[in-house]
Amino acid sequence: MIGVARTVARIGVLGIVMMLAGGLPARVTAGDRSKGLRIAENHRYLEYRDGTPFFYLGDTAWELFHRLTREEVDRYLANRAAKGFTVIQAVVLAEQNGLDDPNPYGHKPLVDRDPSRPNDAYFQHVDYIVNKGGELGLFIGMLPTWGKYWKTGAGIFTPESARLYGRFLGRRYQDAPVIWILGGDHNPDDERERAVIEAMARGLKEGDGGNHLITYHPRGPGLSSDYFHQADWLDFNMYQSSHAARDHDNGVFAEHDYGLDPAKPTLDGEPRYELLSVGFYLANAARDVRFDDYDVRQAAYWSLLAGACGHTYGHSSIWQMWQRGRSAVLWASVPWYESLDHPGAFQMGHVRRLFESRPFTKLVPDQSIILNGPDTGPAKVRAARAGDGSFAFVYSPRGEAFMVRVSVIRASRIRATWFDPRYGITEPIHTTDTPGFQTFVPPTRGRGCDWLLVLDDATRSFPIPGQRSR
Repeated sequence: MIGVARTVARIGVLGIVMMLAGGLPARVTAGDRSKGLRIAENHRYLEYRDGTPFFYLGDTAWELFHRLTREEVDRYLANRAAKGFTVIQAVVLAEQNGLDDPNPYGHKPLVDRDPSRPNDAYFQHVDYIVNKGGELGLFIGMLPTWGKYWKTGAGIFTPESARLYGRFLGRRYQDAPVIWILGGDHNPDDERERAVIEAMARGLKEGDGGNHLITYHPRGPGLSSDYFHQADWLDFNMYQSSHAARDHDNGVFAEHDYGLDPAKPTLDGEPRYELLSVGFYLANAARDVRFDDYDVRQAAYWSLLAGACGHTYGHSSIWQMWQRGRSAVLWASVPWYESLDHPGAFQMGHVRRLFESRPFTKLVPDQSIILNGPDTGPAKVRAARAGDGSFAFVYSPRGEAFMVRVSVIRASRIRATWFDPRYGITEPIHTTDTPGFQTFVPPTRGRGCDWLLVLDDATRSFPIPGQRSR
């Protein structure tokens, strides 16, 4: 409550109402769908083909193709574009009985469950969603199939049919704004399963001519790099830090991938979901203990400052597009359309604004600049600095004090600012010509009182943190 009171005092009640309604003054604009994506020259980030940095901000809408009407699709995608998301992760052969339950228009994806016989009527609905997303500047992170459908025994794929299916998808969406995401929450357990994945990847590249990036969504907690880092078709890594506990440092996943050779970008494709029961798959988990917006923010900043190229948000109701009258998975209790404006989704827009207010592709994780402060547990401080010494970010998830080697900013004048991850607003600290060791004490302290310190070269024309330069 102290943090809320301070914020109301700084920006006023009207400002809070505007944020809750989505009317943010520094609104994130959608990207240009006419630009494809590639790996940046430093192999740590993604960018458009013209060299413009691309911030991967994903939302997990696994059942999007399978469960929403076109009118519902329009509502969902417009909401996500307005909040600043850039990627929508959705599955063609959906997890929730996606082979046998038809979409809202009565169409199943495959004829007789045969991957070599896609049903064009079903894919016309997929086309609509991909095109609508493109109009809004959104890329579709398209999973060709949920993992259970390629697993040995219960699966429907062979290496041959996987290649044909991949080729079909590649050709159909050759010029569309998509990112291919293989895996689908499962890992290969034997050579046959690995062969299916490899064949699907080859098929996608044959179909689209290598026009799109490919990654892999592993079962969590897990890393794609454990299985496919050396694969020539894997353009960037993805990890799933999963949902086992609060304060689970997903930054360690990014650190692991950051140290691999060859260098490839990486990001968390499935962290803890807002309103999901904490540790639902563990014995004696309490289903009424749910992750909240703070858990969501903490995962985002921990991961990004450890070297991730972007981040993914998830919500217990939205991934499954749950609504009343539909069987709830994992005790979903709020309809998807009422969940769209929960606080964690707004706060993901603040994440993107902050990073895009600086040349974020220059960032490298660097814990050595923190000389004193929590280095384990829920208050663990994480830091990253620009390689050219122009700016640095330091995140304190519990508002605990920390000491920083300020000389990491190579400038005659250094500006320090607090960024509030809850509301995306700033609080100036000071500007100094003393590049020594400085202790910073965040404005508030405790669970939910996370703060991010921005250190800038004051001689640069950087905008206020969280406001993108024009």
